[in-house]
Amino acid sequence: MKKIKLIAVVLLAVLLAAGAAGAGVWWLMKSGHGPAPAGHAEAPAPVEDKKEYKYLNLDKVIVMLRAQEGAPLSNYIAVDLVFKTPKEGEAAVKNQLPLLRSLVVKALSNYTLDEAGLLTIDELTAAINQALEAAYTADGREKPFSMAMIGKLIIE
Repeated sequence: MKKIKLIAVVLLAVLLAAGAAGAGVWWLMKSGHGPAPAGHAEAPAPVEDKKEYKYLNLDKVIVMLRAQEGAPLSNYIAVDLVFKTPKEGEAAVKNQLPLLRSLVVKALSNYTLDEAGLLTIDELTAAINQALEAAYTADGREKPFSMAMIGKLIIE
């Protein structure tokens, strides 16, 4: 009987200690002095972009894909692009649309049908943006747009 009483007293002491610890943690979190609960970490406040943007279209960029060995048919990729530009850069982007078309054709003409078919929209968008960034950097000029996005994509 003594063993049962001893086990009960020890169990009660452990439960009281756990309850006190839980109450202490709860009080610290509620008062803002303790760590944030898991999954509720405070993220830094997002930087608010107050620029006004325009979105300019570059439609029907059609590129013949590289032929594979023994492939009888030619394949192509057709893409409509949208350029996000600050309002003050709109005229510069409009003036450079032929250059942008040429750079996109150059970037996409390296793909075969299989390679292009395996890419996601995000991967293809990243490849286009990297090619445009590299071309502007090589010319020593700043891009008049912040990013290029894909509005429509056809691979055939």
